[in-house]
Amino acid sequence: ENLHVSYYDHEVLKDINFEFKAGSLIGIIGPNGAGKSTMIKAILDLIPKDKGNVEINGESIDKHRKKIAYVPQRNDLDWDFPINVFDTVLMGTYPKLGLIKRPKEKEKELAKESLQRVGMYEFKDKQIGQLSGGQQQRVFLARALAQEADIFFLDEPFVGIDVSSEKTIIDILKELRKEGKTVFVVHHDLSKVEDYFDDLILLNRELIEAGPVEEVFREDIMSKAYNTNFSFLKLEGAKAL
Repeated sequence: ENLHVSYYDHEVLKDINFEFKAGSLIGIIGPNGAGKSTMIKAILDLIPKDKGNVEINGESIDKHRKKIAYVPQRNDLDWDFPINVFDTVLMGTYPKLGLIKRPKEKEKELAKESLQRVGMYEFKDKQIGQLSGGQQQRVFLARALAQEADIFFLDEPFVGIDVSSEKTIIDILKELRKEGKTVFVVHHDLSKVEDYFDDLILLNRELIEAGPVEEVFREDIMSKAYNTNFSFLKLEGAKAL
């Protein structure tokens, strides 16, 4: 509600307001520099807000932080860090353990199951920097799965990855939605929007529109955010011709 964010006194997001029900797969779209990643980081308090309020079920986000998983952009991560795939995923169990406890068999089994779910268990002993882009993205999704979160934020998870990894990831995200989880995905490939998402947040430094795909992914709405022709979309309904 009323989210505003600035960098060095330059406003990059203003008056962002939206609300979604749980159990939805939500795409965050907009042109380059629209503030998509900034919005996620501000929601999660990873960067300061000028003003605004973020609530989950009417409560402060801090009360739900252990139930929120965040997968950052790949270029935000240190791939030379000396940690293997299994330990990377095991880190997803740490928020529930607290500062003193160490992961035991229960947490290790959860990490194993999460890696198996993304098809990466056979790479468990590899250093994360030795993996391909798609494999790395699968590993960090597995870490989020190991957290057993209710809400997931993924920042550009499909950039620079192979087709097989993209299919694996979107299939898992759709499964999470069926399980009642809420998933937010910063996304750039507009050709996949209708197939991937239930709802959309359309940004260009301010909120252009938020709601069901069929209400947002329309020529008249999309043209407000992108300086390009969206005549391939219908004015009512979002099915491509």
